[in-house]
Amino acid sequence: MKALVYPQERPLPFPTYPLKVNGGYVDVYVIPEEKKGEVLKRLYPFMPLPSLDDVMLDIHEDKTFKVREFMVLRSPGMNWLVSPYFPRSGGTVIDWWDPANEFSIDGN
Repeated sequence: MKALVYPQERPLPFPTYPLKVNGGYVDVYVIPEEKKGEVLKRLYPFMPLPSLDDVMLDIHEDKTFKVREFMVLRSPGMNWLVSPYFPRSGGTVIDWWDPANEFSIDGN
């Protein structure tokens, strides 16, 4: 059986600081405000791309945040776009929801 091998993602050109989460540490990038739009465009995996002033809901926290409050973490080989609530509940970009969307999981 062959193992899947994913290419390493290049680190972003910003300093980092360690953040303790779940008994371990991750590195958090310090991204200047004027570079946040560029970073969001590079890392956001869905269409359409939200603006930095859009409000999103972190479904793990059931709390909203402005997109510009996102964090980017560095773990071995990858950059992770996450909610500002990540340290408490682990919400990544796949857990962001447009609070104006009336879709519900149970179909109601």
